[in-house]
Amino acid sequence: MTTGVGIAPSLEVSGVAQRVAPPPPHALWVFGALLRRDIRVLRRELPYFLVRTVMQPMLFIVVFGALLPKMGFVRGGYTTALLPGVLAVSLTLSAIQSVVLPMVQDFGWTREIEDRLLAPIPTPLIAVEKVVIGVVQGVIAGIVVLPASRLIMGPIPGLTLAHAGTVVAVTLLGASTFSTLGLLMGSVINPQQIGLMFSTIVAPMIFFGCAYYPWRGLDAVPVAKYAVLVNPLVYVSEGMRAALTPEVPHMPLAAVVVAQLVILILFFTFGLRSFMRRALG
Repeated sequence: MTTGVGIAPSLEVSGVAQRVAPPPPHALWVFGALLRRDIRVLRRELPYFLVRTVMQPMLFIVVFGALLPKMGFVRGGYTTALLPGVLAVSLTLSAIQSVVLPMVQDFGWTREIEDRLLAPIPTPLIAVEKVVIGVVQGVIAGIVVLPASRLIMGPIPGLTLAHAGTVVAVTLLGASTFSTLGLLMGSVINPQQIGLMFSTIVAPMIFFGCAYYPWRGLDAVPVAKYAVLVNPLVYVSEGMRAALTPEVPHMPLAAVVVAQLVILILFFTFGLRSFMRRALG
């Protein structure tokens, strides 16, 4: 066996030197390389990312959390129920968009997804990496919105960070749920349908996701109270209320966690299946 600088190892067989192929890189190393690349891109485009994902929640904070209470049209205590919901909306929008928009481009006419499919890594891990980067961006959006909302709205009655572990768990579950939803939507939607997706799926999900009102407030409308349970945003919003403003009537935390886990598994199962069909078909 002989080696040289910059030369692949060779093996002497019957006086003839045969080149020995280097071992393939480990799948986890390639996964980490793909993730680091996406994080580097995110750092470079961070201002545009924040404008895209935080603008709408912050507008609701300014109007409903600051202006209307000062004008007397909304009771001051409304901010206690509003803040957790806006936090849920921000991580929802960020997680979905950060997966859907790149995937729609990857599966477009240029078929940029093929660059990743050529990587020495199992194809399902490519889908998992997209979900992970979506979770990262969802968490970043939540980290930005929480202190900014507190700064704009001022003191919020009942707000507590005593359950920080619960906040982190609900945030990670929520970001994972909507990242997997983005995986599913990004692998079935064509580029020309992206606007239709936000107007017919994302917008109704936000307005009927108990983000701007607590789920228990729908006791006055029993039909709507149970109809909205098909909306995954409901459980993120209620989980945030249970963790940040527990004095506000909310859905039991155990029910929130179980529902999020079930929805996460369903979205990931169908999303991975759709991704594999689109990528390999």
